[in-house]
Amino acid sequence: MRLRLPEERPTEPPTGYKIAHPVLSQDGTRAGFTGVSLGGALPYGVLADAACVYGLRHRAPHRRCACGFHCVHDRAVAEAMLCTTEHRAAVLLEVSVLGAYIRFERGFRSARQRVRVATVGPCACGAVAVALADAGWGRPGWRGLAPSCAGCVRARTSVSLAAFARLAGEGLRVVAGGGDPDRPTAVPGAEGLGVPELVAEAALLQARLDWFQTQLARLGEHGPGRGRQG
Repeated sequence: MRLRLPEERPTEPPTGYKIAHPVLSQDGTRAGFTGVSLGGALPYGVLADAACVYGLRHRAPHRRCACGFHCVHDRAVAEAMLCTTEHRAAVLLEVSVLGAYIRFERGFRSARQRVRVATVGPCACGAVAVALADAGWGRPGWRGLAPSCAGCVRARTSVSLAAFARLAGEGLRVVAGGGDPDRPTAVPGAEGLGVPELVAEAALLQARLDWFQTQLARLGEHGPGRGRQG
């Protein structure tokens, strides 16, 4: 006798939570995410369909495979994963579980998902992040990003939180963590920017300008002919 899993037909897509690394395409025109474990080599967009990471020809999620988008029920469980050393620079995602899914005790494994909200943690220095900057690692065609404050961006490849939301599309909201959780500073992907977003953009531009002025001042101190030996 073949056992069948009980079927669910919810009126609204279930909500799940997970962590992921934000990534930016090499040409800077697309933004997405990559997982922290299984399937981490395959970046995905805000709205994406799952495929078997083992290359098998069954539809994801298959009950006898580990394929599909993974997420947990409890936000606190996902947040706890951010405490590990290798995941400190990851972001917290709130997702809609779409398509066929398999429910587990702690979460879901689904055929499709939509990322609704990405919560960006603080910069490595402890300040509130205003940008996502080159993290020093990547995948073919994609740069890994990490939260950064205006003072730590310097000349690294980076995008503001608002720019990341726009590049990712599909109505993604990006939230800077570290503030009041009941009143987050949301960055809409398609709507106009508000005062907090414009202030963050200005701070990022000012930090870059300060860095370039410092470099120019150092070059001026050495002079055009200093440091050359015949």
